[in-house]
Amino acid sequence: MISVDGLAVEFGGTTLFKDISFVINEKDRIALMGKNGAGKSTLLKIIAGEKTATKGGVSTPKDKVVAYLPQHLMTDNSRTVFDEASQAFSHIFEMESRIAHLNKELETRTDYESEEYYKIIEEVSALSEKFYSIEDSNFDGEVEKILLGLGFLRDDFGRSTSEFSGGWRMRIELAKILLQNPDLILLDEPTNHLDIESIQWLENFLMDCGKAVIVISHDRAFVDNITTRTIEVTMGRIYDYKVSYSDYLILRKDRRLHQQKAYEEQQKMIAENQQFIERFKGTYSKTLQVQSRVKMLEKLVLVEVDEVDSSALRLKFPPSPRAGSYPVVTEGLSKSYDENLIFKDASITIERGEKVAFVGRNGEGKSTLVKAIMGEIDYSGVLNLGHNVQIGYFAQNEASLLDEELTVFQTIDDIAVGDVRTKIKDMLGAFMFSGDDITKKVKVLSGGEKTRLAMIKLLLEPVNLLILDEPTNHLDMKTKDILKDALINYDGTLILVSHDRDFLDGLVSKVYEFGNKRVKEHLCGISEFLENKKMENLKDLERK
Repeated sequence: MISVDGLAVEFGGTTLFKDISFVINEKDRIALMGKNGAGKSTLLKIIAGEKTATKGGVSTPKDKVVAYLPQHLMTDNSRTVFDEASQAFSHIFEMESRIAHLNKELETRTDYESEEYYKIIEEVSALSEKFYSIEDSNFDGEVEKILLGLGFLRDDFGRSTSEFSGGWRMRIELAKILLQNPDLILLDEPTNHLDIESIQWLENFLMDCGKAVIVISHDRAFVDNITTRTIEVTMGRIYDYKVSYSDYLILRKDRRLHQQKAYEEQQKMIAENQQFIERFKGTYSKTLQVQSRVKMLEKLVLVEVDEVDSSALRLKFPPSPRAGSYPVVTEGLSKSYDENLIFKDASITIERGEKVAFVGRNGEGKSTLVKAIMGEIDYSGVLNLGHNVQIGYFAQNEASLLDEELTVFQTIDDIAVGDVRTKIKDMLGAFMFSGDDITKKVKVLSGGEKTRLAMIKLLLEPVNLLILDEPTNHLDMKTKDILKDALINYDGTLILVSHDRDFLDGLVSKVYEFGNKRVKEHLCGISEFLENKKMENLKDLERK
């Protein structure tokens, strides 16, 4: 369907990748993988037509529509949510308006024999044929279905997009892409601001729509559920696997083992031949053999072992100070903003050392309850924090709160106190900031680097209640695994607000579900919670 031919990208004397070729077939669902900086987003932008390659190109048939969702975007603030989403059909509305304008002009003109009159007739005929060939769709119904699926309420449809956060604006842009019914959907980190229910809805949509999809994502469960093909970008080239992400990891490991074995055997052979050449290069009877081996080594194609990303976050939370047996207890807790009830009669009990998840649709009160625990908002009902509770808090927008004009070193130096000040470079090194990295300004850092920098604050002093609100946004899979291991080994109490199922699985033992103005306790892990929830939804459907 779409062909990528001999792509190469070079900048600043560096080759990002070269001679990349592959074909995107109809219904392909491809995961684009590779370490940070390998060129995944650049490749996606070239396929989308947003960037131009140094060499090579992308061949897309004229009748094929390609839609691209970048990591960062802005919607028009002057429109409502519904009107902005409806822009997906703007080309159809413009066509209809143009036909009406031309028909009006034909009614008023009297130069029936003129060349211009005939041109208008030809244009209106061509446009009308194209317009009426488009399936008679219920555009409003389509917009409504997609917006509801992505987590918007009907009450949101008439609100201005300016009232919504960046995450919700991303959903509006995603709605526009899905409404275009494109032949190829390109998604760069689409799950970063979606809750679990919206991710499940998006998964089902992408699997059922029958269109080709290429996705870059650090959400392992999402990637595994929707993709059937994995393309890895590494060391300037690609490897194309016709398997899911989990199967690709196994095949990649095997590939590197074989490469390493072939490399070691070749290096041994080279060393033996070089020894022979050195030993006999002055011996007349061995001249032909020496020359033959020299030529053989000159023509030898060296085996390369694909790079392994050896940089690793070294993360261990300091021992937590002793706290009371119940760090957080609420009874009949309720919160409203004016007439808008967020939740009511929330009664929760979190024991010392427990690791719990707050899950549910966005806007149902997860972050609101966190703010109540933090003492940042008022509420009705009872909320008690246990003896000697010391809170460490990582906000959902923590990375964006960093001062962009400070350097990496200054960011930590400004808030570190006591003996920690002498260990700032060691701490930065443990978070993969070394050498010249520590003098970089925050504004040039990637999303993942900013998140890692913001996370260092949690280690500056021991705490016994850790509250993390979407900590995995912008973190790659390897870094998420390291953070997850550190949290498993953390001896304090943990509250996690997250939509990342893979991250929560095996980490939390209790789930608080926020929805329908209530907070419901589930005494199980995230996998069992999701299984039970699907069963509950089916029963609800049967009752209706």
